[in-house]
Amino acid sequence: MISAFRRTSVAIAAAGLLASVSGAALAQDMPGEGVTVTPLKSSIAEETFQTLLVMKALEELGYTVEDIREIEYAAAHVAIGNGDGTFLADHWDPLHSDFFTAAGGDEKIYREGVYSPGALQGYLIDKKTAEEHGITTIDQLKDPEIAKLFDTNGDGKADLTGCTPGWGCEQVIEHQLDAFELRDTVTHNQGSYSAIIADTITRYQNGEPVLYYTWTPYWVSGVLVPGEDVTWLQVPFSSLPGERSDVDTALADGSNYGFQANDQRIIANREFAEANPAAAKLFSIMEVSANDISAENLLMQEGQDSESDIARHADAWIAGNQETWNGWLEEARAAAN
Repeated sequence: MISAFRRTSVAIAAAGLLASVSGAALAQDMPGEGVTVTPLKSSIAEETFQTLLVMKALEELGYTVEDIREIEYAAAHVAIGNGDGTFLADHWDPLHSDFFTAAGGDEKIYREGVYSPGALQGYLIDKKTAEEHGITTIDQLKDPEIAKLFDTNGDGKADLTGCTPGWGCEQVIEHQLDAFELRDTVTHNQGSYSAIIADTITRYQNGEPVLYYTWTPYWVSGVLVPGEDVTWLQVPFSSLPGERSDVDTALADGSNYGFQANDQRIIANREFAEANPAAAKLFSIMEVSANDISAENLLMQEGQDSESDIARHADAWIAGNQETWNGWLEEARAAAN
């Protein structure tokens, strides 16, 4: 007959074993337990969706995820390199390559995998004006008569809806105004992109000519549809600033919009990634299509742009891609072992 003392000892041992097994299972399922993550994002509201997907995945891995901190790209790269931010879900490669290098490059920043491939950028005009005047290339705006078609303030120069300072695209546009000899006939209008592109769309809807810069994936091309409402302008030759000065920007089909096709990638602090293999694996394998991003961005443009709306969009995307989502989490958890 087992004594009360022995029964108690066995029970305690069994409880200890159960707690140990439960703790090991918890550690395996929640490898991020006790670790805090700081997500960064630019002022582009439409990047919230991609950022939120990464945040939700990290939370399922047990990480404590802080609210998004908004900071423009150049400073965000420095913050990631210095450890003042954990990850940025919208590093554009190669557009942000100079920011990446200046912030310490591979030594300080982890960058593996492609989050969303095949992003395009460039200059567009309304299709009606393009066809009426035979405009196919941006350098045709060297002609003052062509430039005047896009003059919105009466100064005789074309008004280009351009890029917000600090995003990286403004450096390319400024460089190309000189390279293509457009400085005397084109004004690069900068400011809050969402405000100036809204004004551009209104002008288009009023039947006026428009000239603007944009990128995909983004909601603008769902409102002003290339090939239907507007047309891409070619550049006369490839010309980029900085370390990409010798890069050929022509696409596989021979089109040349003046910008390289970009991949959106997740970057993270190198020390964090090395100390957190589950998060590092997650960053390297997550992927969202440009079409899905554009579709969500269009919902935002149509008024579904509150924090709760975007969270609902993210949850709907996860539910619609549950098997893929679960696979990412499984791989991330396996990397932690």
